Amino acid sequence: MEKLNGLKAYKKMTCDKRLDALPEGDEEGMYTENFRSSLLRSLLDLKDNKTYTLEEVKKQLGIQ
Repeated sequence: MEKLNGLKAYKKMTCDKRLDALPEGDEEGMYTENFRSSLLRSLLDLKDNKTYTLEEVKKQLGIQ
């Protein structure tokens, strides 16, 4: 949760600086630029509450 609280600063950064603030990889290897971009979008979506519950997705897809 501490990392998510730090996302406020991300909104004030340029896209390149935002990507530079993300980790470049983990114990399994280096992340691709596409993965890092997706990770940043996901973190910003979480911070902005742009998420859906499983029940909401099922309803949108017509799955019960």
